[in-house]
Amino acid sequence: MKLSICIPVYNFDVNGLVNDLNDQIVSHNLDAEIILIDDASDAEFVQKNKPLEDIVNHFIFLDNNIGRSKIRNLFSKYAVSEYLLFLDCDGKIISKNFVRNYLDFINEKRPDVVYGGRKVDESKPKPEFGLRWRFAVERENLPVKVRIKSPYLDFQTNNFIVKKSILKQNPFDESIGQYGYEDLIFAKDLYKAKVKIDHIENPIFNNDVETNAIFLEKADQSAKSLAHLIKTDKDVEKSSKIKLAKAYFRLKKTGGIFLYRLLYRLLKPFIQKKLLEGTASLRILDFYKLGQLIYYMNKN
Repeated sequence: MKLSICIPVYNFDVNGLVNDLNDQIVSHNLDAEIILIDDASDAEFVQKNKPLEDIVNHFIFLDNNIGRSKIRNLFSKYAVSEYLLFLDCDGKIISKNFVRNYLDFINEKRPDVVYGGRKVDESKPKPEFGLRWRFAVERENLPVKVRIKSPYLDFQTNNFIVKKSILKQNPFDESIGQYGYEDLIFAKDLYKAKVKIDHIENPIFNNDVETNAIFLEKADQSAKSLAHLIKTDKDVEKSSKIKLAKAYFRLKKTGGIFLYRLLYRLLKPFIQKKLLEGTASLRILDFYKLGQLIYYMNKN
């Protein structure tokens, strides 16, 4: 078998995504399987997704939540294919040839890693959903001609293919249990191992609409994850391509941490209000994330 489609599931109804993928596999007689691993979702989502056991090749239900990195590594245990296609559970298929496009690229190029891209609704949402939407439009939904200029920095884990042997040699960092930077850290490890990342135009639609409050909570989690990485990885300062980490190290070298912390404490209530309202620019979000990173770096 050529391709194993791997979908980590957590508190999301994946019936639409899985049925669309299965329809493509069956109707085009594609050499692919589908594997789902549920990361200890709430009972209502387990019940909604349970019927998919009759459609997919494997559906594993975990008793305890193991996190975004560890669950991706776990797929290697069940996948029989040479290549693994990882999709986020909140994705939506928007191309009738989505799976075939990847298989054609694999057969032609024999790549190590391939990222296909992502899209969101082009219509501006209500203000309470504006922050996540703006971040996606301005920072994530990049066309392939832009992504190929910085293939490691613009890599994401929502829609990518990796050769199974490459993943085993370069697994996701399991010390990162929660949301934040596992994609860039994985890309950094691939860069250090001289593993090439290809980019193609084969996007998946981001089907989940997050409120500003949820996205801000994830931004806080990502800052906490990054602080953990900086504290545990001695080489991260030299090798990091994460903009937030580079900003932190610049402040540290120039002695600006104290002044930034003082200013951040004064402005944090105003910043949070603006971010939750959905009226703030992404520069304000960057200011918030750097403030949170400094907070976690100084927390015992």
